[in-house]
Amino acid sequence: MAERLRPKTLDEYIGQKHLVGKGAVLRSMIESGRVVSFILWGPPGVGKTTLALIVANQLNVPFYTLSAVSSGVKEVREVIDKARHSGFFNRNAPILFIDEIHRFSKSQQDSLLAAVEQGVVTLIGATTENPSFEVIRPLLSRCQLYVLKPLDKEDLLELLHRAITEDTELKKLEIRLKETGAMLRYSGGDARKLLNILELVVSAAGGGAVEVTDERVVACLQQNPLAYDKDGDMHYDIISAFIKSIRGSDPDAALYWLARMIEGGEDPKFIARRLVISAAEDVGLANPNALLLANAAFDAVSKIGWPEGRIPLAEATVYLATSAKSNSAYNGIAEALSLVKKTGNLPVPLHLRNAPTKLMADLGYHDGYKYAHDYEGNFVVQQYLPDDVQGERIWRAQHSPAEEKMYQRMIACWGERYKDNEK
Repeated sequence: MAERLRPKTLDEYIGQKHLVGKGAVLRSMIESGRVVSFILWGPPGVGKTTLALIVANQLNVPFYTLSAVSSGVKEVREVIDKARHSGFFNRNAPILFIDEIHRFSKSQQDSLLAAVEQGVVTLIGATTENPSFEVIRPLLSRCQLYVLKPLDKEDLLELLHRAITEDTELKKLEIRLKETGAMLRYSGGDARKLLNILELVVSAAGGGAVEVTDERVVACLQQNPLAYDKDGDMHYDIISAFIKSIRGSDPDAALYWLARMIEGGEDPKFIARRLVISAAEDVGLANPNALLLANAAFDAVSKIGWPEGRIPLAEATVYLATSAKSNSAYNGIAEALSLVKKTGNLPVPLHLRNAPTKLMADLGYHDGYKYAHDYEGNFVVQQYLPDDVQGERIWRAQHSPAEEKMYQRMIACWGERYKDNEK
């Protein structure tokens, strides 16, 4: 059904108004007839492939597609060679669409660079992963990046209405959407998943008149738990449960969600990367070794892959879940960023400035700076913040055993400044 209902034009396209709405950047580029290479980053089922097809249809150019899962450097070069011979002067370059481009190796991505740079192809990549982690910098710099969002409630309801009124099979039936809450909730902003759920409910009804209710949807999904998520599209929900279980210090639940991801074929580096984030954000200064262990797990998984990679992932998961927790560093940088946005580019105090030239020294740069290691305890009181925010408190300790030592040292150094920690 998802394929039957795939939009052919921008006017039929549902969602992503910030990109394809009237006057939006991507629509303007497509309507101008001059499209540059770009990468679409967003969760599954939000229209990445559809947008690529619409671009090719609108420009009336050859369209080549590769899957990063099944294509190698050889296939990339073959497609580029075809594109080179199918191009014409005064005409847009053929489009090369690469689904799951984040799964391309460095050598595969390198093989695209010259063709993109020379305009042999217009590259459109689709990824569910952060491109800054998975796409090499030279290729990323040659492409615009557009972020797609999960479909909202209005988008999903519009899609449901279109499905029951326009789909060649469903419009033959008498379908009444009495309740849609469960369908919207289980779809998670994923159009493909929503249509799969609808198709499942209609099939279970056996034809004729079908009344869709929340109870019926839940019953169908419980009987067919994988019918609407065969490719692991729920990984955003599951990774959320995984991280929250670690944050909540429940190693049993964390291992369960880890197993769900492993069994669903999740990318091990995706899991490892989230463990590194959790170690910094949730464990933090309460146990700084957690970040080291998470990084070591990431490195091990990158080297050994599946199935053995499950062991260092499990080790890191249990370690993080059972560690003391602190988000003081996370809160601290958020507070600092807020202060910077509020106060702007405040000047660096003269005594903290570098003085590599005589002119800078004559202007007073570095004058009065006290070298901490020249003083007892390697500490001396002096001003480090700009004048306008001097005395601001940014980092506030959370009293885990490890962080308590840091807090007590700050009191010993700065006295009253850190005694307001609880405010």
